[in-house]
Amino acid sequence: MAKLYFRFGTVGSAKTLNLLAVAHAYEQQHKKAFLIKPRIDTRFGEEFIGSRAGLIQSADLLVDEDSVIPSDILVDCHCILVDEVQFLSEGLIEQLRHIATDLNIPVICYGLRTDFRARLFAGSKRLMELADAIEEVKTTCSFCNHKAIFNLKLMDGKPTLAGPTIELGKEEKYIPACSHCYEDAVKSGEISIPGQALKASKGKVKAETSVDF
Repeated sequence: MAKLYFRFGTVGSAKTLNLLAVAHAYEQQHKKAFLIKPRIDTRFGEEFIGSRAGLIQSADLLVDEDSVIPSDILVDCHCILVDEVQFLSEGLIEQLRHIATDLNIPVICYGLRTDFRARLFAGSKRLMELADAIEEVKTTCSFCNHKAIFNLKLMDGKPTLAGPTIELGKEEKYIPACSHCYEDAVKSGEISIPGQALKASKGKVKAETSVDF
C-alpha cells in the first residue's frame, strides 16, 4: 500500500529544493510526478513552485481550501508531491490520505509544522494525525549551530509576534531559529547576525563550533 508522507522543516531548510529533486528523480526514470501547491502561495508566481536556491517548476494543480482533487487527473501518476502543505485545509489533507490509501499513489507533502508563534498550522496538524511517515528536514539556527525548530518573523528587521498567521514572505520576513535564540530575540525585540552570532539586549550568544542536530 502506498504511504502518505509529511516532510516538515523550518523556513530555509530546503524543503522545496528536496521536493524538486524528488520530482527530477522520477522524471529521470520516465515516471510521472504530479505537483500540487496552494493557490495563495504566489511568491514565485501563481503557477510555479520555486526554491530559494533558484530552481523553479510549474505546478500541475493549484488548490484552494475547498478544492476537490479529481481522481481522473491522477491516472498514470507514480507519485504526488505537495508543496507548502501547511496552507492546505483539513479536508484536502484527508483527500491526500484517500489518494494514498485507495488509489495506491504515494503522496509526499512538504511544509512548515508551526507558524511564527510556534502554533501548528491546521493542515500540518491533520497531517501529523494521518501521515504514515513523518520526517524532519533539518537546518541550523540563523544565529548559532543548534538545530532550528522555530520560524522567527521579522518586521522592519525586528522580531515580532504580531500579524496574521498566514503572511507570505522570504528571507526578509522569516528566518530559522533554535528555541534559545528564538525566545531571546522575541523577548529583546532585537537581532543581529555578525559572524553567526545573536546580539540582543541580554547579551551575545556565540555560535557553537559543531552542528547540534
